[in-house]
Amino acid sequence: MFEPEFRAPLHTFTNLHTNSARSIDFSRRIAVMAVVNRTKDSFFDSGATFALDRAVEASLAAASHGADWVDIGGVPFSPGPELPWQEEADRVVPVIQAVREASDVILSADTFSAKVADAALRAGANVVNDTTGLSDPDLLSVVAEHGAHIVITHSLAAPRTVFPKPQYDDVVASVRDFLAVRIEWALNEGVAADKILIDPGHDLNKNTLHSLEITRRYADIAKLGFPGLAAVSNKDFIGEAIGVPKFERQSASIAAATMSAMNGARVVRMHDAKESVKAMRLLEVAMGWREPVMLKHNMGDLNDPADLTPKTDDAAEQEL
Repeated sequence: MFEPEFRAPLHTFTNLHTNSARSIDFSRRIAVMAVVNRTKDSFFDSGATFALDRAVEASLAAASHGADWVDIGGVPFSPGPELPWQEEADRVVPVIQAVREASDVILSADTFSAKVADAALRAGANVVNDTTGLSDPDLLSVVAEHGAHIVITHSLAAPRTVFPKPQYDDVVASVRDFLAVRIEWALNEGVAADKILIDPGHDLNKNTLHSLEITRRYADIAKLGFPGLAAVSNKDFIGEAIGVPKFERQSASIAAATMSAMNGARVVRMHDAKESVKAMRLLEVAMGWREPVMLKHNMGDLNDPADLTPKTDDAAEQEL
């Protein structure tokens, strides 16, 4: 398992307006980011959490299942008409406010708009998750002003536009160079090193072969020295790789997230938070970053007497 050397492994996700804070040491943790979209045409759930109460309920459920982070979006990445920033903010801000009142879970606004980001951070968000490669020139100054976190993502197209037939000589090298430039932009705008995360952008202006190569070579992205996000859940590259429709990709999504984490990713963005948390916690235990919850199997005199009772063949087979 590749262990990156981070410029700042300990990140404290704060919000100046609500005094919320949660810290993660990315040298010993793999955070699970749950996905909640207030869009009628979202990629995965096609509007299942568009209603405000459903979005809040889904966010709090994810937190109760152990998700470290909830990413809340009001506009899908897919091509489509521009949504006025006020309408996007009206979708995102009430969810952030309601969840922040009930939980200290890390909250991000999935937006490329500086105006929406400002409203979301004032409402209690800790992070701006921009999937467009910093397309809004005012976004970094807003993030710096709030002392917030930013996720910088590799993406080449203008927001919500088509980027046909993307081609790269070396997709990982191109992504790495793109992110390195934008990291410098962020630092020069006053965003601290311990407030920056990076995302190579699986499927964003990339075909399936590109996304598979990024997953396989994620370590090259992690060597930039900033915690990396792997947004792989239920994406097209998974469906095309194994020939399954959107709603049959959960287990393969966890496999892709696990592969990314073993290659250095430290945040995985997942629709199935409950099962993803289990997978990432197991990785942490296997790496020696946390202790097992219990130790009973083949532990001899450390076991309870009841556990030492000889088992029938049927009982032993069921245990396996």
